[in-house]
Amino acid sequence: MFVERHGLWSQEQRAQAAELKKRIASEKLELVRLAWADPHGASRAKALSVPAFLEALAGGYNINVATTTLDSAGGRVFQSFTRGGGMNLDEMTGSPNLVAVPDPLTFRVLPWAPNVGWVLCDEYFRDGTPFHFSPRHLLRKQLARTKYDLKIGLEIEWYLARVVEERLGDEHVGIPGVRGRPVRTAPMEPGYSYHSETNMDLMQPVFGELAATYAKLGLPLRSIENEWGPGQVECTFGPQGALRAADDVLLFRTATRQVCRRLGCFATFMARPALKGYYASGWHLHQSLVEGTKNVFTPETGEAPLSGLGMRFLGGLLHHAGASTVFATPTVNGYRRYKPNSLAPDRAGWGFDHRGAMVRVLGGAGDAATRLENRIGEPAANPYLYIASQMVAGLDGIERGLQPGPRDDEPYAAERPLLPASLEAALDALDKDALFRAQLGEIFVNYYLQLKRSELRRFKAWLDESRADIEEPTAWEHNEYFDFF
Repeated sequence: MFVERHGLWSQEQRAQAAELKKRIASEKLELVRLAWADPHGASRAKALSVPAFLEALAGGYNINVATTTLDSAGGRVFQSFTRGGGMNLDEMTGSPNLVAVPDPLTFRVLPWAPNVGWVLCDEYFRDGTPFHFSPRHLLRKQLARTKYDLKIGLEIEWYLARVVEERLGDEHVGIPGVRGRPVRTAPMEPGYSYHSETNMDLMQPVFGELAATYAKLGLPLRSIENEWGPGQVECTFGPQGALRAADDVLLFRTATRQVCRRLGCFATFMARPALKGYYASGWHLHQSLVEGTKNVFTPETGEAPLSGLGMRFLGGLLHHAGASTVFATPTVNGYRRYKPNSLAPDRAGWGFDHRGAMVRVLGGAGDAATRLENRIGEPAANPYLYIASQMVAGLDGIERGLQPGPRDDEPYAAERPLLPASLEAALDALDKDALFRAQLGEIFVNYYLQLKRSELRRFKAWLDESRADIEEPTAWEHNEYFDFF
């Protein structure tokens, strides 16, 4: 069968697959969703009958390559039905099938969908070659480059609202490349009463359902907090290995959206919706390198906040901040975060326990939780690409001995390179960067640039036609991202 023929599973995965067959029989499942991450970081899925899933465990399951050729509004970016599929790759001609191979270690039973299982898949060509554009494959490749384990802690902000439209109409229906209007929502609480317990309690019925769901899914929730804007929420999760953390983000976002919608509510991971009073949301990525059980970012002695290796990793993050930005902030809308004194960075600097810097360093000698908190990301980022970008940049810092320079106590006034101020500038920075082309591959970087520039062209065309005020989030952004992420 496909899995054994190409040697795709570890011993642990094979053992888990055997246990999984027993579990499925005892749980009386009716369907199993095969899920995979598209290039935007959205979860795509097929629902299989139990017999078909058991066959897929050994032989994989055919899925269409099309989900990787569509931009954020479902518009086809590449000429799939020409030779080379519009990518000059013979294997992409004609929008072919891929083989989706379930990873048994990711299997869950969905708490909100009775008798439905869920499992993440890796995509392969029919000859067993890993799919060029699989974000999960790309992250796994970066993790394999080093003897260290990358540990990731998550802080992700999002918005919870109440749905106020009972049914969909013609105005909600789009066409490929043009999204319809998202459903109307109302705030769950008035906002701007930071950590208010009474305002948080207005959302408690939903929080309770979400907390129970996360626990049943094995997501290591630490806190659910009422943040700044009206209905703005932050969820924090305990540290995990990098691949597990990325998988958890994919599951967390899709689970949150599904559970909230079943409760008559709406969850969005769009950075800044075009609604009154909505403050920008971010995704802060905590990271450290571990060898065995030792955090190698922790300094042995002295007043330095990081070990020498940690300082070099930090130097890599800052040196490649411009080129990596598009993986942390991949939407037109996300760049509305990068403003002075906004709790989001606008330049590539670092500070010790400073929330205005791009990288906030936490810990010090004797602190096993010493880590870097990169505050550059938006909550809609593809978790595999965001985390992979940190490995690419940080490992280059270690290998080349890059130094971050002195810490910035006034980061918005520091003489540091400014971050890209738009999606266009971020794509141009990636285009020119030799390191990311070498590590992620020319094929992937050129593909990603074409995919995201299609999205950008549609936004620019809308601006030219509408002559909208771009100082605030636009209707195009709201339609494009509010119900996609």
